[in-house]
Amino acid sequence: MEELVDIKNYAKLHGVPIAQDESSDFICTYIKEHNCKKVLEIGTAIGFSSIKFAQASEGVFVTTVESDIDRHIKAKDNIHQHGLDDKINAVYADALKWQSDEKFDLIFIDGAKAQYINFFEKYKENLAPGGVIITDNLSFHGMVEDMSLTYNYSTKRLVRKIRKYIEFLQANTEFHTDYYKCGDGISVSSRIN
Repeated sequence: MEELVDIKNYAKLHGVPIAQDESSDFICTYIKEHNCKKVLEIGTAIGFSSIKFAQASEGVFVTTVESDIDRHIKAKDNIHQHGLDDKINAVYADALKWQSDEKFDLIFIDGAKAQYINFFEKYKENLAPGGVIITDNLSFHGMVEDMSLTYNYSTKRLVRKIRKYIEFLQANTEFHTDYYKCGDGISVSSRIN
């Protein structure tokens, strides 16, 4: 676990957004309790959460997609340092263009917030029966609930996009979504069958 502290310190020092402990712990617990074996993560950053997911339970394999080359390289290095090259496939690609026929038990959306709806629509086809799509940062530091906390125009636009995504989830007749106030706000969406 000491290496994870190093990754967190690096993220803080270099301004790399990584999942809060409460959020990543919630997902690790979900992986264990629901026996998830195949996980897809949209937004690797430097590999912090994919490493935690791969270590959550025996037999978990993580595919993680990142479009920033420097972060991808750092993530590959971190994954290698943890001896997880055989449990994590780190893909350097734009998640909206990358294609996969694989089915996943859990899809974690933690990439560009403005693209959440597009990520959801694209990757719902990759969901295994009984699988879930989990999305992080739905509170966005409390700004989604309280717009007065936003400090500039681009942040306001981003918050509006997250609100739009929440409305999209609430209106979605194909999926049922539960919301959790842990970390920075999490949603768990499962297909209604």
